[in-house]
Amino acid sequence: METTINYTEKIPNNVNLTEDRTLQRALEQWQPHFIDWWRDTGPDGSTNFDVYLRTAVSVDRDGWAQFGYVKMPDYRWGIFLNPVQSANTIKFGDHKGQPVWNDVPGEHRANLRRIIVTQGDTEPASVEQQRHLGLTCPSLYDLRNLFQINVEEGRHLWAMVYLLHRYFGRDGREEAEALLTRRSGDANNPRILGAFNEKTPDWLSLYMFTYFTDRDGKFQLSALAESGFEPLARTTQFMLTEEAHHMFVGESGVSRTIQRTCQVMNEIKSDDPAKVRAAGAIDLETIQRYLNFHYSVTIDLFGADQSSNAATFYSSGLKGRFDENKRSDDHMLKNETYRLLHVVDGKLVNYDWPMLNALNEVLRDDYIKDSIGGVERWNKVIEKAGFSFRLKVPHKAFHRKIGALSEVRVSPDGRVISQAGWNANEAKWLPTAEDRAFVASLMGRVVEPGKFAGWIAPPAAGINRQPINFEYVRFN
Repeated sequence: METTINYTEKIPNNVNLTEDRTLQRALEQWQPHFIDWWRDTGPDGSTNFDVYLRTAVSVDRDGWAQFGYVKMPDYRWGIFLNPVQSANTIKFGDHKGQPVWNDVPGEHRANLRRIIVTQGDTEPASVEQQRHLGLTCPSLYDLRNLFQINVEEGRHLWAMVYLLHRYFGRDGREEAEALLTRRSGDANNPRILGAFNEKTPDWLSLYMFTYFTDRDGKFQLSALAESGFEPLARTTQFMLTEEAHHMFVGESGVSRTIQRTCQVMNEIKSDDPAKVRAAGAIDLETIQRYLNFHYSVTIDLFGADQSSNAATFYSSGLKGRFDENKRSDDHMLKNETYRLLHVVDGKLVNYDWPMLNALNEVLRDDYIKDSIGGVERWNKVIEKAGFSFRLKVPHKAFHRKIGALSEVRVSPDGRVISQAGWNANEAKWLPTAEDRAFVASLMGRVVEPGKFAGWIAPPAAGINRQPINFEYVRFN
């Protein structure tokens, strides 16, 4: 196993790795463990595949996405920070207007480390959750997209590990090692956040995950990109350029699934779910149940609606809001309020709460607005095919496991119901074992260039202007 790294070749970077011997030694010790983790829990059986991947070799337009064939264990996981902005000041909180921090302020050390570790932990978790999906890919095009997501989640892990090693000393090195020892879904040593311990057993789950849960990543990274700790802000700003592809895979994957379902419904002249299934497509009702599950699990990732930690992170200048600079308030929020939901006498009621302590809900609501846009685009596919069915995101109180709303049962349309009412309807609202078994039964592996599984439509265009029948993965 190689332990001495050629930093120009092995790890493209713009953080002067060649000049920091302490950091070099730390990464030289960590890198073999990362490769071991990748081989143990990365894409199953794919070590020797040549995959048509994009690799970032710099942050400028020419170097951001270089395409070519690479074996995934040889992927060049680079470390990139967006360029320094001159005269940069903290944009929010108690330190508003002061110069950004280039080193970790002592009083914020523990909170910053916690933020970085929590973000970092989601990256390898996604790879672990998606480990076996290559064995049931619906096409080479989709297999390539899965592998692209996997290597970029690996690069995002490197981005967080760089910050831990560079700025947090021994504590950082220990946390970086722990990122490789936790495992998604492990009963004894699980990943930190609940959604990242869920299984991703089929490609409809993957598309829903990359649409909804990677969108959570967009909003969390956008909030961190405002941080007064400039290395974190610059790191997450660059990560956002890659996150867009992950959400594209989700939105387009669900859209293509719906497109094929509608084609089948028109062919068989029926929208009866049993007949649609018999014809080898995923009925729209099942797609709605998958949507309900992944959406509700994801909005829990934003945390409790009332959070003293969120207030501390904001007031300290560590984590801002989505589009902080576009907001017209004073960016300190001492006197601002925000509307939250709670239950009174069996009904959902709005009430005002200090905004500083409701910032998780602010971010969640921004996310919800963004999520609805893609669902409406999916509905246009159904409408164009001539069907009246419409997909909907459920009420934000539906199927919650975190915060005040976790204490009640709420229907997708926002009605507070009894436990008995929930039990009677759960199979209509969330994927059943039968649903998952049916979807799994469709997951046959298709790897002939230009061919697609019968439950999904081809994409409108290939990757990087390549044809759809391009050999995106070469098996050796």
